[in-house]
Amino acid sequence: MLRLGPCAAAAARCLPAGPRPGPLCLAGSRGSFARSRPPAGDCEPLSRQVGAAAGGERAPVLKTPKGTRDHAPAQAALRDRLLSAVVSCFKRHGAAAIDTPVLELRETLIGKYGEGTKLIYELQDQGGELLALRYDLTVPFARYLAMNKITNMKRYHVAKVYRRDNPATTRGRYREFYQCDFDIAGQFDPMIPDAECLKIVHEILTDLQLGDFVIKVNDRRILNGVFAICGVPESKFIPACCTVDKLDKMPWEEVRSEMVGEKGLSPEAADRIGEYVQLHGGLDLIERLLQDPKLSQNKLAKEGLGDMKLLFEYLTLFGITGKISFDLSLARGLDYYTGVIFEAVLLQQENEHVEEAVSVGSVAGGGRYDGLVGMFDPKGRKVPCVGVSIGIERIFSILEQRLEASGEKLRTTETQVLVATPQKHLLAARMKLISELWDAGIKAEMLYKKDPKLLKQLQYCEATGIPLAAIVGEQELADGVVKLRDVATREEVDIPREKLIDEIRRRLEP
Repeated sequence: MLRLGPCAAAAARCLPAGPRPGPLCLAGSRGSFARSRPPAGDCEPLSRQVGAAAGGERAPVLKTPKGTRDHAPAQAALRDRLLSAVVSCFKRHGAAAIDTPVLELRETLIGKYGEGTKLIYELQDQGGELLALRYDLTVPFARYLAMNKITNMKRYHVAKVYRRDNPATTRGRYREFYQCDFDIAGQFDPMIPDAECLKIVHEILTDLQLGDFVIKVNDRRILNGVFAICGVPESKFIPACCTVDKLDKMPWEEVRSEMVGEKGLSPEAADRIGEYVQLHGGLDLIERLLQDPKLSQNKLAKEGLGDMKLLFEYLTLFGITGKISFDLSLARGLDYYTGVIFEAVLLQQENEHVEEAVSVGSVAGGGRYDGLVGMFDPKGRKVPCVGVSIGIERIFSILEQRLEASGEKLRTTETQVLVATPQKHLLAARMKLISELWDAGIKAEMLYKKDPKLLKQLQYCEATGIPLAAIVGEQELADGVVKLRDVATREEVDIPREKLIDEIRRRLEP
């Protein structure tokens, strides 16, 4: 059991006297929180516990929980740059930002994620509410729309989500990770918002220059139509869908075996499903399936194929069909999808003798979920929605490895000017000058020593990538100037004090 530590126990002693509930403790295989009293050891004075640790009796465990990580300054800077690029695209398409609590009521999340439901972190707070950490940003968005009676919205949301999964940190798979979502809610003409979501994925992956990629598209109605004509009972559509979704990780033989052995489908039904879900192509495949004697007779499949054809027409106008593949194996295992679904994967050419590129991992996914908001509305009123989630952690992992391999040094601060002095007893001059720069909105630093050596100050500029140094010495003070140094070229020029800020801004212009 993971108990709240001694710091929390010490803080608890500061609370008013009288009965109070015990602290929250993580317990149980499902990661739920239960209320319990800490052992007596946690009630010892903090100084005694620290002393014991220092004496070697009880050393602290210095690691992050499984499936989580710290971000050092360089990693945080890389992540911020990545998030900024993604958010910039969302804003370019007219989305407004929202935020929702990291905690949701348990009933809000349960039953929305198919087999993913078992990965939800469930909690219980001291007030007795059954809570859970959010699993994604889509279900909270649907709850937000229903709760606020919003029927039309284009939003983006960047925040952390939590899954009690088996982490694979080298591939960017964590238990705590960022999601970056873009969604369009409202009643609009078919496939126009869906096409824009795919255009956004194409823009982001192109701008990030991650390499070759393909965006797979399918439609839940087509998939359900396939299941229906293959003899799968409607009650088994979702389990069958979750199994088909594994085709990108498992060969067909293993998927078929799971369908028959675990999901209870007949071998004949599984074989008929296999004839369809291994197909992929473009507009030609859509036309072919519209002529399929069995599939064309299924109402849902026919609707889905009609919309898929329209979607490809819009994607042709956007000029991105070269990166789009209509892939019947794409299923997306979440329960709430009702129409078009899509997933972007990076491709890697293993060697020059391989004609077809292979997938190295999904970096974005999404789809249409027209019924989700209605699940939260008291009167069941539906708000059609479509959206996409960018796989920030997977992309970050790729960029991080690429940066490490290149040996490139990433700036971790945005400091523009270092205020420096060449002689002793000039701390007051530095502090006055840096205050003027800060008041003018210029990002400036100085070293926290009274009399730093000039060489140390200039070396700090070079080490941290600060482009300019403003040097003020006894002679500069007497002449009413500041020596402005270009750190990269080492060129110096005297600038009148009253013109310094304008000169700095001129030099910093892009």
